[in-house]
Amino acid sequence: MYDTVIIGAGMSGLAAGIRLAHYDQRVCILERHTTIGGLNSFYRLGGRDFDVGLHAVTNFTPKGARKGPLARLLRQLRFRWDDFALAPQIGSEIAFPQERLQFGNGIELLESEVARAFPAERDAFANLMEKIVDYDDLNQELFEISTREILAETIRDPLLIEMLLCPLMWYGNAREGDMDFGQFCIMFRSIFCEGFGRPFAGVRLILKNLIRKFRRLGGELKTRAGVDHIHVENGRAIGLVLENGQEIEAAQIISSAGLVETMRLCDDVSQVDTTHAGRLSFMEAISVIDVEPQDVGLEKTVVFFNDSESFCWERPDTLIDARTGVICSPNNYAYTGQGETFPEGMIRITAQANFDRWHALDESSYQQEKTKSYNELVASAVRFIPDFRHRVIATDIFTPTTIRRFTGHDQGTVYGATHKILDGHTHLPNLHLCGTDQGFIGIVGSMMGGISIANHCLSGVHSSDSPILEGGS
Repeated sequence: MYDTVIIGAGMSGLAAGIRLAHYDQRVCILERHTTIGGLNSFYRLGGRDFDVGLHAVTNFTPKGARKGPLARLLRQLRFRWDDFALAPQIGSEIAFPQERLQFGNGIELLESEVARAFPAERDAFANLMEKIVDYDDLNQELFEISTREILAETIRDPLLIEMLLCPLMWYGNAREGDMDFGQFCIMFRSIFCEGFGRPFAGVRLILKNLIRKFRRLGGELKTRAGVDHIHVENGRAIGLVLENGQEIEAAQIISSAGLVETMRLCDDVSQVDTTHAGRLSFMEAISVIDVEPQDVGLEKTVVFFNDSESFCWERPDTLIDARTGVICSPNNYAYTGQGETFPEGMIRITAQANFDRWHALDESSYQQEKTKSYNELVASAVRFIPDFRHRVIATDIFTPTTIRRFTGHDQGTVYGATHKILDGHTHLPNLHLCGTDQGFIGIVGSMMGGISIANHCLSGVHSSDSPILEGGS
């Protein structure tokens, strides 16, 4: 009998497990695959290490900072800043045919860029900043207000609206066409007000430290342990049955599988409501080059590009939509002082993709379309960055079906359901959601989501004035 069983060994599940284990909870994390990390994992191919999901750790703050999600995360999980060893970005860009806006870690550069490119919008941008600062993160009703309506009331220039939406939707929006204002505020702060960082060793360093701490605290991890169903009696989840038939009892269950996917596991739910199921998924083209990206002129850490008349954020009818995308190089961070250099350059380009189209292909067609889509996406990207194709020495591609296979998310969705449940509640009092479908996106956001649900579970064990609920260390 466990105090808590957690479904999924992604960032949110691992963080929840650590937080609970700190307080002598008997915790078990169930992972259906052989590797941990979920949407933020890694693999090795052809003698090279590749990250999955990690373009950048958002919410970056420098060493010694006491405020912000990253600082709270470190306190709650009792990590040192050096345990994640985040190097700051060199600088990023929003690239449209009509204009480009540079931004870095901290809001100052973006403010100056908006004033330069859109001088008539200087005051409007300041007003928008006030709304973002004043936003209440825990207000579910305010969370779902239309961002496009708020922006239309605040900013007159439609181009600036589209340019601000582009990176924030790309890095954390499950809704098509529009964005929850709460999600917009969270992403604006994490990307523009705080910024990007990355460990030199990539996501594997973060995962290594998370799993070590979890196990050191007595937590159990079971891999190849897919959940067949959650057993419910008298209005409570009493345990789980694994795909291999093993039964596990638990007082509390936390699921990072997603809202729709979790409801489908409950044996008291006869029909799952898919009204809010997400449809957005991606293809990523990874290019290994024989020089540093800066040697071919790519000096930005991340470039968000768009060449349609307005920024189009929806599932395409075709395999991919190459009109908009994200270009990222893990080489382009300020790793100064870490004493290491990359043996090769790497450029990752991401596009929106249609799961159903990819899923319908037979194996031969699938491989052919991967190659065609890689070429199409790279050709689109090099309109906004220097052409690097003559330096490519290796490639890899993953598609929505890859995401579906390794996460179990319906439609290969990355940002989950379109309706977020901030407190993670479900129809059962002891079954909770954590991570993406709370509205917590990215590595830091996912972990903070897991921590918040763990603290909720602990509040029933410890007194309400316990420092565990305040991030005390």
